[in-house]
Amino acid sequence: MKPGLVKAGVMGWPVAHSRSPLIHNHWLNEHGIAGTYELMPTPLDELEGAVQGLRAAGFSGCNLTIPHKVAVLPMLDSLTPAAKAMGAANVIAVQPDGSLLGHNTDAFGYIQNLHETAPTWQPGRGAALVLGAGGAARAVAYALAQAGVPELLIANRSLDKAQELAQAIGSAFAPTVCAAVAWDERARPELLQRCALLVNTTELGMQGKAALEMPLADLPGHAVVSDIVYAPLVTPLLRAANAQGLATSDGLGMLLYQAQAAFKLWFGVEPAVTAELRAKVVASFAA
Repeated sequence: MKPGLVKAGVMGWPVAHSRSPLIHNHWLNEHGIAGTYELMPTPLDELEGAVQGLRAAGFSGCNLTIPHKVAVLPMLDSLTPAAKAMGAANVIAVQPDGSLLGHNTDAFGYIQNLHETAPTWQPGRGAALVLGAGGAARAVAYALAQAGVPELLIANRSLDKAQELAQAIGSAFAPTVCAAVAWDERARPELLQRCALLVNTTELGMQGKAALEMPLADLPGHAVVSDIVYAPLVTPLLRAANAQGLATSDGLGMLLYQAQAAFKLWFGVEPAVTAELRAKVVASFAA
């Protein structure tokens, strides 16, 4: 490694689809920083070795994506309060003493993007229904409870995971009422009628994955439909919401704003999320 060169990357499995190298290398060039950001394909059974080898390999840290955000926690030396509360880390920062600190910038990225893309959304207007209970769902639920949503509903095919997440968020953010609900077609109309926000945090709708089957007719007209999937930018869920005249929030902004916070941790500079960068990422979907 060249003297002064700083390195970061993204660990996941699979990870080839990630736009994080495009984003971070754009900022490194923009700020004249001698550094690189790399794809780090890492199967789950190789995660601990890869994490423990970050310092020796000259990394300032890395991002974590599916399926590593929860699995990585026991491998880290310490967690920020936010990462601990969420039970998930999407960023590792190698400390000066070589220890590994887990952060979570996903919650910041999600809420920042939601306010920007759906300015009509107001936390107190109604319940939020979060689909999924993985690492991304934990960040979204944390962000929404912190913002003051009065009722937070977690739906997941594995109800026990939804219950675990609901209990963790509910105990940390009273008076927000947090409950697990069944992923059940019969219960959906009543649930959706209560919602001012519907959030998909699952892989459904992602390129190469099945579409999310979620009829939206029972959502009130002021509801916002949000999808953290960013490839494609307009998922089947968002397309259906647009057709119904509902406000929508795509997943690209969450990616960009969580990256902004991570970049500052590793490289000491807070980069700008610009229209130019967004267009550059969008153009990569067609490449």
